[in-house]
Amino acid sequence: MGFLEFLSAVFGWIYTLSWSLSFYSQPMLNIRRKSSSGTTVDFPFINTIGFLAYLIYNTVFYSSPVIRHQYALRNNGHTPTVAFNDIVFAAHAFIVCAVLTTQYFMPSIWGFDRAPGTRPSRLILGVASGSLVAVVIIILVVLSTPPDADPKTAWAWLDVIYTISYVKLLITLVKYAPQLVFNFRNRSTKGWSIWQILLDFLGGVLSIAQLVIDSYLQGDWSGITGNPVKFALGNVSMLYDLVFMTQHYVLYRDDGSAKDGEADSLLERGEDRRRLD
Repeated sequence: MGFLEFLSAVFGWIYTLSWSLSFYSQPMLNIRRKSSSGTTVDFPFINTIGFLAYLIYNTVFYSSPVIRHQYALRNNGHTPTVAFNDIVFAAHAFIVCAVLTTQYFMPSIWGFDRAPGTRPSRLILGVASGSLVAVVIIILVVLSTPPDADPKTAWAWLDVIYTISYVKLLITLVKYAPQLVFNFRNRSTKGWSIWQILLDFLGGVLSIAQLVIDSYLQGDWSGITGNPVKFALGNVSMLYDLVFMTQHYVLYRDDGSAKDGEADSLLERGEDRRRLD
C-alpha cells in the first residue's frame, strides 16, 4: 500500500469517526437538559430518512454486481468510489438519528416535558413525501424498460440508486434550514449543540480529501462526477456548518445569565412563529 492509499484509508476512518461522534452531542445535550427546547424535530426526522437513503445507496453500490457493472459501463470501466466505512457510517447515523427523533415524538419515555418544535413542518413533510414519490416513479420507469435495453444508455436500476442518492442530497440541502431560522428568530443557539457542527465540519473536510485522493489514484475524475452525492455532501454541510458557527460564536454569543434568561423565555413562547410552515 502506497502513501496516498494509506492516507485515503486514514482519512476515511477519521471522517467516519468524526461524523459518527457528531450525532451523539445533541441527544446527550437534550438528556443533560432534560428537554429538547431550542431545537426542532425537523432536523432529526428528515435526517433519519436521509441516512436511510444513504445507507441503501452505499450498500448497493458497494455490494451489488448488477449496479457496479452498470456503473462501470457509464464511467469508462471504473468502479464506484464507495468504501466499507461509508456503509458503517450510514448505518450508524441512521440508528442514532432514529433514536434522537424519539426524544421529540415520544419525550415522555425520556422523562422530558413536551417542548415547542416537536411537530414536523410542512416543508419537511413535503420533502419527505416528494422524495418517496420520486423514487417510486423511477422504479416504475425502470420496470417498464425492455429487458434487452442497453443499461449504458437506457433506464436501469442504477438510475433508481442515483435517485435515492439525490434524495439524500436534497435532504442535505434543506435539513438545516428550519434550525437556522429557529435560531435566527430566537436570536439564540441555546439548546443546539455546537459540537455536532464542529465535528461535522471536520468530517466534511476529510471526506472531500479522501474522494479527491481516490479519484487521483484511479486517474479519472469520474470518482467525483460519478459519485456526486458524496462530493456535494461534504461541501453543502460545511457551508451550513460555517453559518451555524457564525451564529453561535459571533451573532448570538452567550454573554451572561441575563441573556440565558431571555433565551429561555423566548424558547417557551411556542412554536408557531418559529417554523417553516
